[in-house]
Parts: sequence; structure tokens; C-alpha cells
Amino acid sequence: MFFKNFRVWETELAGRKLSLETGKMAGLANAAVMVRYGDTNVLCTVTASATPREGVDFFPLSVDYEEKMYSVGRIPGSFQRREGKASEKAVLTSRCIDRPIRPLFPKDLRNDCTVVATVMSVDPDCSPEIAAMIGVSAAIAISDIPWDGPISGVNVGLVDGEIVINPTLEQRAKTDLNLTVASTADLVAMIEAGGNEIPDDLMFDCIMAGHEENKKIVKFIQGIVDEVGKPKFSYESSDPDPVIFKEIEDFCIEDVKKALDTDDKNVRDERLLPIYQAVHEKYDEQFEGNETKLDEIMYLVQKHVVRSWLKDEHKRVDGRGIDDIRPLNAEVDLLARAHGSGMFTRGQTQVLSVATLGSMSDAQQLDGLDEQKEKRYIHHYNFPSYSVGETKPSRGPGRREIGHGALAEKALVPVLPTVDEFPYTIRVVSEVLSSNGSTSQGSICGSTLALMAAGVPIKAPVAGISCGLITGDEGVYGDFMTMVDIQGLEDFYGDMDFKVAGTKKGITAIQMDLKVHGLTPEIIKEAFAKTHKARDYILDEIMLPVIPEPRKELSKWAPKMLTTRIDPEKIGDVIGKQGKVIQKICAECDCKVDVNDDGQVFVSAVDIDNAKKALFIVETIANGPEEGAIYKGIVTRLMSFGAFVEIVPALRVWYISATLTLSAPRRSRTLLMSAMRLS
Repeated sequence: MFFKNFRVWETELAGRKLSLETGKMAGLANAAVMVRYGDTNVLCTVTASATPREGVDFFPLSVDYEEKMYSVGRIPGSFQRREGKASEKAVLTSRCIDRPIRPLFPKDLRNDCTVVATVMSVDPDCSPEIAAMIGVSAAIAISDIPWDGPISGVNVGLVDGEIVINPTLEQRAKTDLNLTVASTADLVAMIEAGGNEIPDDLMFDCIMAGHEENKKIVKFIQGIVDEVGKPKFSYESSDPDPVIFKEIEDFCIEDVKKALDTDDKNVRDERLLPIYQAVHEKYDEQFEGNETKLDEIMYLVQKHVVRSWLKDEHKRVDGRGIDDIRPLNAEVDLLARAHGSGMFTRGQTQVLSVATLGSMSDAQQLDGLDEQKEKRYIHHYNFPSYSVGETKPSRGPGRREIGHGALAEKALVPVLPTVDEFPYTIRVVSEVLSSNGSTSQGSICGSTLALMAAGVPIKAPVAGISCGLITGDEGVYGDFMTMVDIQGLEDFYGDMDFKVAGTKKGITAIQMDLKVHGLTPEIIKEAFAKTHKARDYILDEIMLPVIPEPRKELSKWAPKMLTTRIDPEKIGDVIGKQGKVIQKICAECDCKVDVNDDGQVFVSAVDIDNAKKALFIVETIANGPEEGAIYKGIVTRLMSFGAFVEIVPALRVWYISATLTLSAPRRSRTLLMSAMRLS
């Protein structure tokens, strides 16, 4: 056999065969695994540099989920006819894979590590995202890269009230829940969810169902590691020398405590600046050529202070109680010409969300691997450098911005009206004006305000809040504590950012970021309880007093939408040769007309009278003139027996008999009806 090390392991996942192959492809990577799940194939590779990267104070891990259009038998639609920048779905999947695997690497590792999951074939019933997560886990686990895995991931659906693991395409079309759960052998490592107002208890049961399924796959992967896993390589730790760390800590810790003890981020930064300067003046010579180590030590000193305050004294840097929310404020109608605007402020976190209504042709077209081809609700999140008091040029949204925008989108989609109820494309842009923790949840609150101000008839208002975690020396199994509404320092130095959004009825979105290996069921339950109570408070006491329900009327600057349905066979008449008829309607009525293949027509115009005029023209073209009705039109030609009159663009002319009266001869009636049919 040519491939001497080729091995295949098989198991079953959600009733479908799952196989992992090694030793055949990508032999120069540290490890490579081909995952076959049904007809879905994903090649997962991991590589690491032999030496650490100089001058970095973090683990340089990159995770890329690559969608290849040949996997679904399509040629890319770009000008070059090749894959370009990663789609939003690919970026979100990369983040989903990154979040559970990153905490399992040694915190003092500085070797570059690259994970690539390449989707090569897609079976719509077998999620390539889940196949990628499992394959990446297996590849890192069998490689020589230090890692405390493996993990596994599954999708969990809720179809007709029943929990379903890795739902098929048909089941996904009617599920009330889209939940991804990643786990180690013992702990829940990652949660990403979107749901139709799922009660806390039911969401918890779904998470636990996914966790139990993950345990089986983790055991399966561990068996592969036991057979072919490589010994892990040794590396140079980046941790500071304990003796030097203790010396610097003793030198500055009291000053650091005084600097951190404020609820104002600007004041805190001002207080810390001279402490950093003093430390560098005293120790730069000792660390000549590697002064960045001093900044790492200062980070660890601040981390120790914040964590010990929280864990030992139940003290927060801004003086709040453990379950207290920062001061809140909500406003609407801040922008005169916007269709809807809302600003939500929580402490020093402030987000302005702006809603724009458009026609159905404004829906975003998607060119990806799954079945969804467009979306009518679009949420964009912007995080400029000034929001954290920094200066750097804007280079467009990064992965974090895309992820936060998608989370807010996921949180609000379940409460949006259907196309039949509200035939608009809706775009919301959340501008982060100031950031001191949990801006994604602030964008959810601000966007709810903006949508209601714009007159979008949402089913229920949505609020979001985050929950943090501090663990003791024994981790999540020992002494831990959670706190609600974490600010920047608590996120930065804490162990968890558990974001939960929802209505008073239930959860619509979850995103969980961890710095520890995972969570126990008790921590998840506690986080649900605290975030639900906080959501209710934000809705009842802050948001609804400002705008209790969606406005009944749209802004005068928003397009007014009218709809009708015509015979699909008449669509060609409405559009006209080379689109000339529909273009003429749009020009004459200052409107937009969108026609679906099923005959549904959407007419939008800022002036409602223009929209009504355009709708009348479309219906007249499709249905023909109504006998006995009165029309206004342009006389285009006079004849001895009558006149030709243009009443709408597509019915170019039709005949009116000058002698047609109630007593008109039968022949005149026949001429009239014949002429109408001919035109």
C-alpha cells in the first residue's frame, strides 16, 4: 500500500456514519484529519512553528474555515471565478471553532499555530461546520502540539417540541432552536445559540443533551489519540520568573489597587500611566531588549488584584454589588432623517443603533454553501478605535465586529414580522460610541429601540446582558462566583463572558466566551437565572418606559410599501421588453417595483400616493381594464369611429367607440371588446 500510515476510524453520530482518516493527505502538516460525515468531507490540518514568536504577549493562534464552492458543485460568482475573502458564515464558523479550542492550549505558549478546515464536499443533511469542529479537535489532539483536548461539537435542534441532535436540512427548516454545543470529556466548552424565545429550563436541557452526545465523540477521538497520537513537543515558557514577578508586584501593587478602584475607565487609565512609567524606569535596564515582559507582569498584577477582589472580597472595581447593573439610559429619535434610531447606555458602554427600511430588492444576496440565498434582516456592528480611547485607521469590520453583528442579528430575528406582515428589507447598524464591556448586548438593546421607533411591528422587545465568572484554585469544580453585567476589566481578567439575549418569555440568542476549559451545569444554571432577572429589569424599567410598543406609523422619510399578487404569466407584461415597462413605472411614480417569480409584487415609495399610482398601473397591466370603469389616459390617435387611448404603459392603446352608449348598435360593442383584447 502506498500510504503506509493510512488509518480510518468509524463511529455513528446522530444516526449517520462519521469517519476520521489520517496518514493519507497533507503529510507535511503537524497533523491532518479528513472527516467524512455522510457525504460531507472536510480536511482539517494544524501546524505550529518550531520556535516562539518574539515580542508578543498572547498565544498566536489563527483558525480558518474555508468554504470551497466545488463542494456544492458551483462555480464562484466573482469576476475571477475563484473564492475570495471569507463569507460571513465562514468567519462565524471560524470563531465557533476557535472559542472552545483556544483555552485548552497552554497559556504560556507563544509558538504560532494555524488551524485550517477546508470544506471539500457538502451533504446538506450533515453539517460541515460540525464536521470541521470534530476534525480540528482530532487533528490537534493527535499532533505534537501541546493541548489539553480533545473536544467535540454538535448542533441541537428543537423540532415539534423534541430535542434533535444534528438536525437534517428538512428538520432545520422547522426547528425553533439552532444551538451549537462544544464539550470536553467533562465540561461544556462553548455555547452558540439562536432560538424562538426558548425558556431557560428547556434551553438548559438542550445544552445538556448536546453535552452528552459530545462525550461519546470525545471518547472516540481519545481512542484515536491513544493509537496514533504523537508525543507533545516541549517549548519555552513565556511566564515571568516568579522571583522577579514577586519583586515587581511588591513594588507596585498598592498603587495598582488605588488606580483600579474607580468606575471611570479614563480615570483608571490616567492613574495607571505613571505606575507603568515608574516600573519601566526601575526595571528596564534589568529587562534590556525585552521590555515587553514588564507590561506582561503589570497585566498579571492587575489581574491578580481584580480577581482577588471579586473572589475573596466580593468587591467590584466600580463599587457595585455582585448582581448590580451599571447605570442605564435609553433614548429614541436621535437622528432626524433616519427611519428609526435608539441609543442604549450602560455605564461607559454606549451604542447608537439606526434602522433603515428598504424594498424587498434590497435584501442581501448570499453566495455560500448552504441553502439560504438571501436575508431580509441585516445587522451590522461597528467598533471604531475612539470607542476605547485609542487611535488607529479604520480598515473595515474584523472578525469580532462580524461576530457581534451576527449575534445581535440572531437575537432579533425571532421577533421580526414575516414578509406578509411587513414587506420590507430591514437593516440595523449599531455604532459603538463608547466601550467598557458588553457592547454586543448594548447593541441588542439599542437595536430593539431603533426597530420600535421605526415602526417595525416586532413581536416582543429584546434585551441582552452578560454574566461573568471567577474561579478559584480548583477551577470550575471548586469555589466559583458569577457576577452580572461585567465591564471591561472583569471581562479581560475574568474567566467567562456569558452573553444571553431574549424577551421576557425566553432566550433568543446565546454566545459564550471562556478562558477556562469549560463550565459545569451548575454554573450554566446560575448564569441563566441571573441574566433572565437582569433582562426583565432592563426591559421593564429602562426600555419600555421610553417606547412601550412599536410605532403604528412609519417615519415620513421611510418608503411606504404596498403589495399585490398577479398571475405569474403576466409578469412579462409588467416588466416589458428589456424591462422598459417597469422602468417607466418607476420613473413616472418615483418608486421601486419588485416582482417575485410567484407573482407577488412589492411597490415602495416615500410618497404613499405614488405607491398607490404604481400599484394601480401594475394591476391594470396584469388584469386588463375593467369593463364599465372610468380611466384617465392620453389620447394617442383619433379615428372616425373613435379614439385610441393610453391608460397605462403596457396597455399601449385601446379603442373607445364614439357612439358606444346604452343603445349603441351591437356591432360597436363588438368592436370595443375586440380592440381591448388585441391591445
